[in-house]
Amino acid sequence: MAEVAATVPQSVARRPRLRGATALLGTVPFFAYVTIFLIIPTLVVVIGAFAGDGGATLDNIKALGDAYILDAFGRSIALSAISALIGAVLGALLAYALTTARPEGVLRRVVTAAAGVLAQFGGVTLAFAFLATIGLSGFLTVWLQDSFGVDLYANGVWLFELPGLALVYTYFQIPLMVIVFLPALDGIRPQWREATESLGGTTWQYWTRVAGPLLAPAFLGSTLLLFANSFSAYATAAALVSQGSPLVPLQIRGALTSEVLLGQQNVGKAMALGMVVVVSVVMALYTLLQRRTAKWLG
Repeated sequence: MAEVAATVPQSVARRPRLRGATALLGTVPFFAYVTIFLIIPTLVVVIGAFAGDGGATLDNIKALGDAYILDAFGRSIALSAISALIGAVLGALLAYALTTARPEGVLRRVVTAAAGVLAQFGGVTLAFAFLATIGLSGFLTVWLQDSFGVDLYANGVWLFELPGLALVYTYFQIPLMVIVFLPALDGIRPQWREATESLGGTTWQYWTRVAGPLLAPAFLGSTLLLFANSFSAYATAAALVSQGSPLVPLQIRGALTSEVLLGQQNVGKAMALGMVVVVSVVMALYTLLQRRTAKWLG
């Protein structure tokens, strides 16, 4: 009996350890995925950015100062900023409209489900959809021309340039904003507005002094997330832009696959490293803003 009593506490003590080991075992697929598709490619990019024919070199990093690369970074940043800002404003307005609907209503469920699908709708499929709609021979372009005499491309074929890319990118930026900003709007309590009105405050004062400051970190953080999403997009731009490489992802593709300019693979990796740095800074700021949002609205 004494031996049994002595062994029971030991078996009980082992159970938390077994549960902890089982929990860690369940994370193995996740860490394997992160290692294979994130950590290893990042290391390849970092090492390749400083590699040359004769060993380590800074020539690839210095090449980032070339005019065409700086122009590509400038265009990518401008495109990302424009599409992120438009998507953030329109998406925030749509998200606010959803907060006025019933939380368990059909309208809100349908819109949020559609936003989840459309936020991932990109690449060649999205490019084809816009070409079929407002391309040179798109049905909307032809209908406006035949019915009203309106020529969408009277001042040039803007669909294949930055204005067109901004329009296409905004298509998936708006639903993404709805997804990431809606929880912050749900965190605003109705009692705060009632308290403002009971103290004689107006709607403008409520939004500028109560809800606005509380939602500002979430809005800015969501905008930064949209910026990173647009900055790293590749397939949609590759499907639309057939001439030249105005964006960094397209420049990287050209450096890695070009048969004319040989030996540019490591320059492409240096450009990829530059993108990693930009996205890392943006995501670090996004994390800080999200912590403040969770602190205020949690």
